[in-house]
Amino acid sequence: MPNDYFEFKQFKILQNKCLMKVGTDAVLLGAWIDTSNYKTILDIGTGTGVIALMIAQKSNGIITAIEIDKDSCFQAKVNFSKSLFSDKILSKHISFQEFYNTNSKKFDLIVSNPPYFINSLKSKKIGQNLSKHNDLLSFEDLLLGVLKLLNKNGKFCLILPKNEALIFNKMAHINGLFLTKLLRVQTRNDDVSEKRHLMQFEFSKTEYSESTLIIEENSNRNYTKEYKDFTKDYYLNF
Repeated sequence: MPNDYFEFKQFKILQNKCLMKVGTDAVLLGAWIDTSNYKTILDIGTGTGVIALMIAQKSNGIITAIEIDKDSCFQAKVNFSKSLFSDKILSKHISFQEFYNTNSKKFDLIVSNPPYFINSLKSKKIGQNLSKHNDLLSFEDLLLGVLKLLNKNGKFCLILPKNEALIFNKMAHINGLFLTKLLRVQTRNDDVSEKRHLMQFEFSKTEYSESTLIIEENSNRNYTKEYKDFTKDYYLNF
């Protein structure tokens, strides 16, 4: 059973009221994102607020963190207020669809750890469905909002499982967003399958780069040096 809180080096996450607890996906995305010179940042589906706080730790920009679930949004707001970065983060209880239909502000950087299960078997727990399945935030809606809200020189970053990432990449390309940076994530050295893709999209076809990150050296959960270096600014034990 997950703890009611998760402590990082520079902030603490309370999560007992949140639908989804702090997980590897969020930490990977928060650690990977380059926040250089971005003044306006949007976190779609902030959940516990962990990604917004990770970005705030390394950015001077102002972050807007939106969340559709009322309890999760309230707890994220508490997490923000108790952190060293409270003056950098604005929280809003709102769906992304309503946000992009009522907001005219553009963002330099948009990030999301979105729901991704497509037409898959639903859990009996309504909250988990809300967070994991894309019924309430389809890839189409996500793209539509990003296309409207992203500055012409801005970047959109997200994390998805490999198969869903391939689907999203095709949809993004059709709509004029181009993949410029890719991180392939493998769980272990002895497992070559890619569990997650971290993707960066832009409106222009700039120079493309890709790399691979392996999390564990073996099945005994000994973490690789690369993964420790990747997350050392955040995890207490690294």
